[in-house]
Formats: sequence, structure tokens, C-alpha cells
Amino acid sequence: MRDTRESRLLLVLLIAIAFALITVDIRGGEDSPVDGARQAAAAVFGPVESGVSAAVDPVGNAVSAIRDSGERHDRLATLEKENAALKARLGSDDRSRSRLKQLDKMLKVAGTGQYGIKGAEVIAIGAAQGFSWTITIDVGANDGIRRDMTVLNGDGLVGRVTTVGPDTATVLLASDPDFTVGTRMENSDELGFASGQGDRPLRVELLNGKAEVRKGDRLVTFGSQADRPFVPGVPVGVVSRVDPSGGGLTRTLYVTPYAGFTKLDIVGVVVEAPKKDPRDTVLPPKPKPTPRPTVTVTVTPSAGAPAGGQNQSEQ
Repeated sequence: MRDTRESRLLLVLLIAIAFALITVDIRGGEDSPVDGARQAAAAVFGPVESGVSAAVDPVGNAVSAIRDSGERHDRLATLEKENAALKARLGSDDRSRSRLKQLDKMLKVAGTGQYGIKGAEVIAIGAAQGFSWTITIDVGANDGIRRDMTVLNGDGLVGRVTTVGPDTATVLLASDPDFTVGTRMENSDELGFASGQGDRPLRVELLNGKAEVRKGDRLVTFGSQADRPFVPGVPVGVVSRVDPSGGGLTRTLYVTPYAGFTKLDIVGVVVEAPKKDPRDTVLPPKPKPTPRPTVTVTVTPSAGAPAGGQNQSEQ
């Protein structure tokens, strides 16, 4: 359309009509005379809008997933660099070689479970902080550590973060009497709660009082809502004793933890939870049964003994 006097007047007229319809619609409320036309337009254009939305949403979801994946990859890459720096800092003497083995073992556990971990050194034990079973580690808020994060090492569950400072954090050990973690039995999936008992085995109350449990069965963490304070699949320990079932609602087990709480040195704080539950994949390989030697005794008859099967008596 050419820009003429008539076209400009037509445009002004259409705008005036539009404002008039809007005014009538607002004043009419639910009884608006243009409501029928609006519903008819919705019926015509609604399916088109839905189709466009359905076409766009998967693209948007894919872009979001790619972005999240990229952020997770960047986060894990950063953690790998930080853990490599820790490895370099440990040096190469005999004690450091032992610590490097601990770090390598812990990183393998983290890789199997897809845990993003921040490596740390234990710099103090609970005696400096009271009578609870705690340790202090050399990472804190400045390193991305937050309260209620899972702490593990190359053997299994160590504890959870309870207090965080700028550059250090306190970890409540799984052996502390105030410590409780949800557990899941390997294979049977029986759920329970493990509590610390100091230097004695963990006490586990299974929710199923009739659960079949044997010495040597293994447990992992069940996991918490939003993965705080516990991520799933971290090895907890091995059943060492089972109380007789007394027909109660729960059943009591005693579990020897994988982690040695009196000799902690290198630990890892889980700062990135796995995308899915690793289930039992993080558990160490089961020890192969030791073959029992078989002893065969062969009896050799003496020289003066009568040969078997012969009658030595004379008729």
C-alpha cells in the first residue's frame, strides 16, 4: 500500500476502532459483546500455538540438557585439575607415595560412582574439638564445601560435613554415636539405618524384621533427598554379626565399616552427586574363597602282615 493521505486516514480509523473495541470489552466484563469472537479466534489459533510450543519445547529441553551437561563437564574438569594439584603437592617420598596410593584409590571409587569430589587432607582429629568422633580437613567454603556433604575415601563412607569455615571444615565420622545413615543391603535391597558406636562395629536396624541376612553381606548408602547429606551407593561395610530374629518389627545387625576411622589421611568431599544411583557398582570385588587343602592318607601294609583276601589258616 502506498503512503498516501487516504492510507494514513485508514490507519487512524482502524486504530480508533481497535481502542473502541478494547474499551467495550473491558466494560462488558464476562458479558462482553466481543467474547464470542475472542473464543472463536482461540479455537482457530489455539492448536497452532500448541503445535509450535510442542515443536519448540524439545529443542529448548535439549539446549538446557546440553548446557547442564557442559556445566557438569566443566565442574568435573575443574575438580580433576584440583585433585591433580593435590597429588603434585603430596611429593614423592615414602609417606607421600602411600598417600598418593590413597588418593588414586579414592579417585577410582569416585570415577566408578560418578561422584565429583574435592580431595582434602586430614589436619586435625576430634580431640582438638571435643569428645566426638570428628576430623578437620583443609578445604572449606572457599573451595565449594558446604554443610551436609558426603565424605568418603578409597575404602568407603567416612562421614558428613557438619561445620564449614573459609578454608577448613569439620567432618562427623560414621563411627560417632550421633551419626546415622540410611543403608541398603547388596542384592536384597533391604533398607535400614546404621548408627556409630565409637570403636565398635556400626549398629544397623533393618526395617524388615524377617529379612534374611548372613555374615559377610555388604551394605551401601541409600542416599538422601537432593543427595544431602548422603549420596547413594557409597560402600558402608560388611555384616560381622546378626542378632537372632525375635519377631520384632526390625532386625539388628553389626557391620564392620570399610573405612578405618583411626587412620584417615586423604579423603574426598562429594561436591557433585551422580546423575543416577550407582547401586552396588562401587563395592569392592568380593574376596575369593581360600581353597582348603585336601589331605589323602594312604595306609601301607607292613612286610609281615598277611596279604588281604588270603586265608592263612591250614585245613
